[in-house]
Amino acid sequence: MKGNFEFRTRKSNRSLWVIECIDPNCSWRLRASKIVPESTKFVIRKYVGVHCCSLLNRNANHRQATYVVIGEQVAPQYVGVEKGPGPKGVQTFARTKLGAQISYYKAWRGRKHAHTLIRGSPEQSFHILPSYFHVLEKLNPGTVTRIEVDGESRFKYLFLAFGVGIRGFCYMRKVVEIDGTFLKGQYRGVLLVAMAQDGNGQCYPLAWGIVDSENEDAWTWFLTQLKEVIGDTDELALISDRAPSIKKAISIVFEKAHHGACAWHVAQNIKNKFKCADIMGSYWSAVNAYRCEDFAGYMTKISHRYPRVAEYLENEVGFEKWSRCHYPGLRYNITTTNMVESLNSMLVNARDFPYVALLDVIQEKMSKWWNDRRIVAMAITAPLTPSRESEFRPRFAQSNGRHTLQLNPVTYHVKGGELEGVVDIFNKTCTCKEFDIDKLPCVHAIAAAHHAQVSVYSLVSPYYTKEYYVLAYGETIYPVGSQSQWDVPNEVSLSNNTGD
Repeated sequence: MKGNFEFRTRKSNRSLWVIECIDPNCSWRLRASKIVPESTKFVIRKYVGVHCCSLLNRNANHRQATYVVIGEQVAPQYVGVEKGPGPKGVQTFARTKLGAQISYYKAWRGRKHAHTLIRGSPEQSFHILPSYFHVLEKLNPGTVTRIEVDGESRFKYLFLAFGVGIRGFCYMRKVVEIDGTFLKGQYRGVLLVAMAQDGNGQCYPLAWGIVDSENEDAWTWFLTQLKEVIGDTDELALISDRAPSIKKAISIVFEKAHHGACAWHVAQNIKNKFKCADIMGSYWSAVNAYRCEDFAGYMTKISHRYPRVAEYLENEVGFEKWSRCHYPGLRYNITTTNMVESLNSMLVNARDFPYVALLDVIQEKMSKWWNDRRIVAMAITAPLTPSRESEFRPRFAQSNGRHTLQLNPVTYHVKGGELEGVVDIFNKTCTCKEFDIDKLPCVHAIAAAHHAQVSVYSLVSPYYTKEYYVLAYGETIYPVGSQSQWDVPNEVSLSNNTGD
């Protein structure tokens, strides 16, 4: 092929294969036959490797450069990577490595064939999914997997929560962001994810799901599985966009948890619906306000300029859904689902993979995060995680020079700066509300702690500490390895009949 010589098949059957140069006057030929009649292997019996035909017979548009051949040759380029060459890259590969000029369409088909060789077909993925989940659960104790099929035993939904993430959730703030992103493979579908944030402000995936679409039934099924692994308490906050299907599913499944709206999605709705991007500054100030008095001031500004926006935020969305100070539960400083959307964007190249290959990518990324963060956590010398320590230290400087008056054994009045604060170091509250909501001492609490000769770190929520950070990533997520190494019971193997 590299020399642009084409060949034709002279004879081909189950035991013999004879090919020769396309020029009948050329001596180039190859003859191969089975080693023994019952074997599936062929051996070359005769080979004349020199072409004596005219150079005019050479053809860069090689008839043997089929998409299958191209795919087999380029397949190694996709091993161990998420993206690999696109169709134009495959064209370049065929031209430089194989000496063949191929069309964009043939390159696209070759790339698709290479993907199938490396990652399997969608049909194969459906077929091995029960075995894959069995091995994953065996290697990662406590992992929860679910497969839902329809009345004809065809795949409908799947759910995956790694055991280490479930156990590590006790070291996370109880705020869970949920979102979905469209898949681009042959059978489409939607990837759902539920995610917490660790004490260092990084994504902490709790559960994954694949469903047909973001409808009420799919979200209800996914959230029912999620509830089984994280529970349902007053302390739990669920943050999502305002899609009706999510809102309805949350109200059905979670009776105690509080539902909050993603402030970024609310902002996009405001800009699209009312065309008033110029009030976004006031809106975000209202979102992040700790005190209701400050919130009211920002809403007054919005109401004066755009009364319909203020009405929308109060009556249609509800202050308690997007405003930090009005939220009935505890969402700390988490006001959007941007973190989970960033997580989805990291999988952009894997969203057209067969489902098992996609889950492999998810497992690989999570394994790396757990290992990398464990290394970082073990190396920390300060009491808090790096991001919280960097946030905390400037407050020390701001607390200097504050006048502190003790009111009773646990209550202190701190003056100075733009805002005074009354701090209760026993209940860990302050009238500025920052301490109450973020669970990280504000400047008033730090000043009160100094006056009371109490360690300021004793006032910090344990979710921000090095200890919790280490414990959250103390375990390992293991891969399933090659399918040839799987040890699967017969009853699981027999269940590998999930249709497409």
